[in-house]
Amino acid sequence: MKKLWTISIIALMALVITGCGIPSNEPAAPAPQSTSGVQKVSVKVEKGSDGMTTEQRNIADRLKNDNKPGSIKHLYVISAYSGQVIIYSTVRGKVTSSGKRLTPNTVAAGYQGGEYNARHYGIPVDIGGEGYRTGEVLQDDGTYGTSDAYIYWWDTKGIYHQHYVSGGQIIHVADQPMNVKSIIINMSTDGK
Repeated sequence: MKKLWTISIIALMALVITGCGIPSNEPAAPAPQSTSGVQKVSVKVEKGSDGMTTEQRNIADRLKNDNKPGSIKHLYVISAYSGQVIIYSTVRGKVTSSGKRLTPNTVAAGYQGGEYNARHYGIPVDIGGEGYRTGEVLQDDGTYGTSDAYIYWWDTKGIYHQHYVSGGQIIHVADQPMNVKSIIINMSTDGK
């Protein structure tokens, strides 16, 4: 009888601690609402025969296009004031932002495994043969980081270019050349 009583007390304590089976006195959280009184709604999004939404398919197609071996793109820097093309260049592969990296910017120092690892959260990452954890997520293109103050690329002749984006510029990258009225600096000519 004592054993049954002890088991009952332990089970009741477990229920109280975890809250299982005991109704909560807290009211359910209200649906999100804007200051104008509009509440959050949900919609069912149709998927294509490939199982993807249109947005997912666009992202997948962009990643495939950006990583197509031997692809050539065309970069145009357009004046936001005149609409004139300031710079034109071919691009071998794709234009890349200076903030993109092959490793995360931040890690929790220490090693993976043992008691130390159990207390730290994050995604395991190996840097120089050492195990670390990071809160950064590897992006769809296989890189870490964000877009940054400048972009860089190699043209079809293998020449490296770096461009700092500042006010009054519109960057346009296409996988086919565009018919533009004139170009002030054409980086794809021999200069002769």
